[in-house]
Amino acid sequence: MRERIRIHDVVVLSDDWYVLKKTTYDFQRKDGSWQKVSRETYDRGNGATILLYNRAKKTVILTRQFRFPAFVNGHHGMLIEACAGLLDTDDAETCIKRETEEETGFLVNNVRKAFEAFMSPGSVTEILHFFVGEYTDRDKTGEGGGVHSDGEDIEVLELPLDQALKMISTGEIMDGKTIMLLQHAKLAGLLD
Repeated sequence: MRERIRIHDVVVLSDDWYVLKKTTYDFQRKDGSWQKVSRETYDRGNGATILLYNRAKKTVILTRQFRFPAFVNGHHGMLIEACAGLLDTDDAETCIKRETEEETGFLVNNVRKAFEAFMSPGSVTEILHFFVGEYTDRDKTGEGGGVHSDGEDIEVLELPLDQALKMISTGEIMDGKTIMLLQHAKLAGLLD
């Protein structure tokens, strides 16, 4: 694809929380013609997410927290989600173990990568690494709740997998990464 892209100009529109750029480039279409295109990309770094599951109890651990972008889009803002975080300088597995402990209070060592996905490739550069990990009650070593200085105020939820799946159709769970992980758990038979 690199030979089909000719970048003309890159302008940084914002570099506050993350980086928003506007890029103007020529794109060679499949018919061989060239078209000038302008796109904005939001670079927030790559991330990782995990679905903790308990095979014996047939439950999963999710979180509930306020998300301002959902709020400004007409939602009440309190989203139920799988634990997640940005990689920063860590590899995906190290990141998700850290985030799991910070957000949920569970210390899990046996995590398995399920897949990777672009979550909003029309404008966001992020690749999200999806993990699953089995937990037991004895893995709960803290309260969770997130990092206060980062503005996190996270509630930890333990739900039966079937209930969580039903919450997708009722609109109680609207987070894409969480929906993907819950469906993966069902399809992979993690709690069978």
